Amino acid sequence: MERRRVVKVSVILPTYNRSASLLAAMNSVLTQSEGDLELIVVDDCSTDGTESLVQGIADPRVRFVRRQQNGGAAAARNTGLALAMGQFIAFQDSDDLWLPGKLLRQLQLMSSLPEDVGAVTGGKILYGRDDTYRYGAGLVAYAPKHRDRIALDGNQLAAALKRNPISLQNTLFRADCYTGREWFDPLATGNEDWDFSIRLVQRTRIYEDAEPVVLSFISPDSISRNTRKTCMGLVRILRKNRVLLERFKRERSAIELGIARSLHRMGKPRLGRGFFLRGLRDDPRAAFGFIEAVVRRLRNAVNKVRADG
Repeated sequence: MERRRVVKVSVILPTYNRSASLLAAMNSVLTQSEGDLELIVVDDCSTDGTESLVQGIADPRVRFVRRQQNGGAAAARNTGLALAMGQFIAFQDSDDLWLPGKLLRQLQLMSSLPEDVGAVTGGKILYGRDDTYRYGAGLVAYAPKHRDRIALDGNQLAAALKRNPISLQNTLFRADCYTGREWFDPLATGNEDWDFSIRLVQRTRIYEDAEPVVLSFISPDSISRNTRKTCMGLVRILRKNRVLLERFKRERSAIELGIARSLHRMGKPRLGRGFFLRGLRDDPRAAFGFIEAVVRRLRNAVNKVRADG
């Protein structure tokens, strides 16, 4: 039986029919200044020649595994985690680019932080949308906004219930920060990283660095643009954390109103009305933020129609 060398960082890259962008995403990992790594590419049953593309890369640090059945990003990441040999875990997306020095910076940060900090995350430059969540070519945003950064010594659980503090491709994890190697809910169709973040902050602390470490490209098939999947993910988070959220009414309100907004965009206002009313009951002040978000989206829609006209 082959004995694999323990490496400093295991990088897990799930992919499905992204051969056009996969090579650049892989190269942004393999050319990092910290080279003591393995790159585990998990093919979730692609049909576009992904396997031959990856197998053609002559770098012994690259490992390829093809799943027998398509299971989505969460299941694919769990497959990679089961194979990982690194002291640290990182994730890459098949259509994003790590900035040079990403790994080295985060490893240095990790070594300078208390041992109970299990994850270090950074920002990303987003191509394909702006700060008002208008999507389209030529639009650029930076996430997260400075005011949304999670405080190391703050109430991280409350913060994580209100906003997902982790973009997986932006983050470096200690391999032992979470029990077992099935970190992600394979039944989640969206927001599986947020679901994991909520569980993670109950076991360790997260340090959020202000510097960008990723260039992220929002494509038409990005899950973040799939309102149905993100809405289903929010509903699953709400249900899985029902008991916990009894202690965090304002945070529960934010999730409920997020579901209401998604249902409204999906053309299901009657179903969304129930979540809207429950959100207002939990936090009446949230009405102002909800109305502001709806007005902003309507304004964006009007601007898009004018631009197209």
